[in-house]
Amino acid sequence: MAASSSASPSSASSSGAANICDRSAVERLTGRALPQEWPSAALPAGSRVVVVRDPSGDGPWLEEFLGTIDGMGAPEPVEHPRARAGELAYWVAFDEPQYDGDGDGPYRKALIWDRYLRPGP
Repeated sequence: MAASSSASPSSASSSGAANICDRSAVERLTGRALPQEWPSAALPAGSRVVVVRDPSGDGPWLEEFLGTIDGMGAPEPVEHPRARAGELAYWVAFDEPQYDGDGDGPYRKALIWDRYLRPGP
């Protein structure tokens, strides 16, 4: 799930009010509360990451880019048949709005599986 907006990415990722609005919108869409308890082995909120392309094919993003692990919701287990054992999905705020592999967007934040994240600068 991704959040799309024309708002400044830096103001959206650093503003507590923006995160409250984002969290409220996502919770309304999904019909459930986002988890807030951070797993002990997870990357901490504020960690810089590079979002990478899937090496086995197109997507899920058009290009690699920088972002920050966002504290809007805690990382949660990926529940999908292709998920790796123990794989987590993180909310990542993007430094600049991005388009996904289908050309949709621009998105300023998204829930991203950890296999697509690498430590950033």
